[in-house]
Amino acid sequence: MLIITIKQGKEKSLLAGDPWIYPTAIDKVDGKPQEKMKPGSTAIVQSSSRQFIGRAAYNSKSQIRARMWSYKEDEPVDHAMMKRRVKAAIAKRADSVRAAHPQALVPVVLGEEDGLSGLIVHSWGGVQGYLVCQFQSGGVDAWKVPIVQALLAETGCPNVYERCDELIRKGEGLPLIQRELAGEAPPDHVLVVDGKERYSMDLRTGFRYPKLRS
Repeated sequence: MLIITIKQGKEKSLLAGDPWIYPTAIDKVDGKPQEKMKPGSTAIVQSSSRQFIGRAAYNSKSQIRARMWSYKEDEPVDHAMMKRRVKAAIAKRADSVRAAHPQALVPVVLGEEDGLSGLIVHSWGGVQGYLVCQFQSGGVDAWKVPIVQALLAETGCPNVYERCDELIRKGEGLPLIQRELAGEAPPDHVLVVDGKERYSMDLRTGFRYPKLRS
């Protein structure tokens, strides 16, 4: 496992809850070269005095050099963590998802808010609709399999699609992939209802077609 040593004084923002670590805050990174080059490798984060701060996803190719997973020394970064966090995110928004219009685009997972930095998931069409995911960091991309497994198990939705934001994924050094991760890909057009607004969208790209008149 990699070890990130933070410069003296730079740990204050982390201890205050800021989940992002920039290159200017890092003194050194110790570990195997292949792990350093792999986006999303798990790293122990320590202070300049070698005191444990937490665990993070390290990405040498990103301007956000590391993203904190946990500040708990007894909480490993593993499949179980990913599944717990996806489950908690879904439970947190269950009422709003149930109350939403069947054709609304509803957030299910919202990145840092759910301890899954870089992961954005929206639901459309309810249980028989689609979950549209964006893996916008090396950390969540490295744990894609357990994350998708948890989404399928906790929502009952059979269709999970990965949308690709080219600019963000290039900045993270990640391959440009857009594909179905489970079930079927969404159709070219779906009707999205947002309050009093209605518009047609390509869920695969996020492109909105001209609004429809009421």
